[in-house]
Parts: sequence; structure tokens; C-alpha cells
Amino acid sequence: MKEPDPTGEEFIYGKAEDVAGQLIDRFHGRIYAFLRRLAGTDADAVELTQRTFCRVWIALPGFAGKSSLSSWLHGIAYRTYIDWLRRERRNQSMPDEWWTCLADERVGPDVISAARDDKSVVYGAVDRLEPELRDTIHLHYYQGLSIEETGKALEIASSTVKHRVRRALEQLRRTIATPHPHRPSISAR
Repeated sequence: MKEPDPTGEEFIYGKAEDVAGQLIDRFHGRIYAFLRRLAGTDADAVELTQRTFCRVWIALPGFAGKSSLSSWLHGIAYRTYIDWLRRERRNQSMPDEWWTCLADERVGPDVISAARDDKSVVYGAVDRLEPELRDTIHLHYYQGLSIEETGKALEIASSTVKHRVRRALEQLRRTIATPHPHRPSISAR
């Protein structure tokens, strides 16, 4: 027999003990993991998870279903964490090891911004090429066509495409390497 989905009225208006048990079974791990990332220690996460589910128990009759059950629970968990932080851990400083293990390995906004700047410089330089070179670069690099496909699209020989690509790249190198008063040089980075 399939268990009721804990998002509908049959879940919320069931027996209180059954509802609490289902909530804990379904969401305990996710709420604990969320609070563990915020609090930084297992012991604090355990305490905060217990506090969260105590608050859920009290607030459950007021759940109106305006949001998903998951977002409602995570909202309660987050507010529980903020209250705890304000009340008990206001001036807590974490050791360097804690920060190191939480380091975000993704590319940062500074690198993304620099890459966008670099791309806009390159795109601008390509757009300033003479039309036959610009069109060849657009088809070959931006559209990903092979040398042969680019030649067929432009109705020119593959050797002509190679020659245009080589000429365009030489011009782009010179253009981009020369600093302009209105933009920083890529080579300066």
C-alpha cells in the first residue's frame, strides 16, 4: 500500500503522531544535513534538528499548503538556526580548518567577470574584421563547423578557409595585444 504524499490534506489532517513520524522519516536527513552545513558541528546540528522538529510540531496545524512542505520545513529550520545563532553563538569564530573544508571549488565571480570581459574584447575584435574573415571565424569557431563545412557554407575551397582563419587569427592577435584607451588589454591580465 502506498503511503500518502505528505503534501496534501490527507497528510496534514491525519493523526498528529502519524504526521510527526512521517515528517521525521521523510525529512530528518535533509534537515540535519542543511543545519550541519550552517552550524558546522554534528552536535549543534543534532540540537538544531531537534529544535526544528519541535517547532514543526507546534506550527503544523497552521500549515496552509501555500508552499511545498519541504520549503516550509527548511524555512523553519533556517529560522531556528538564526535564532540559535543570535541567542547562543553570536560571536563564534570558526577555526581555519572549518573554513577550508567548506571551500567552494567552483569558479568565482571575479573569474567569470574577467572571462566575460575577455570574451567581449574578442567578440568585438572579430566583429571589426573585414567581412570575409569575420564570416569565416563565425562559422568555424562560433558555429562549430569544420573547415570543410565552412568552405561548403561559404562556397569556397577548404584551403581558402584555412588561409582566412590564419589571417583572421593573426589580425586578432595583433588587435587584442594592442592596448586601447577604452579597454584593458587581455595580455595585461
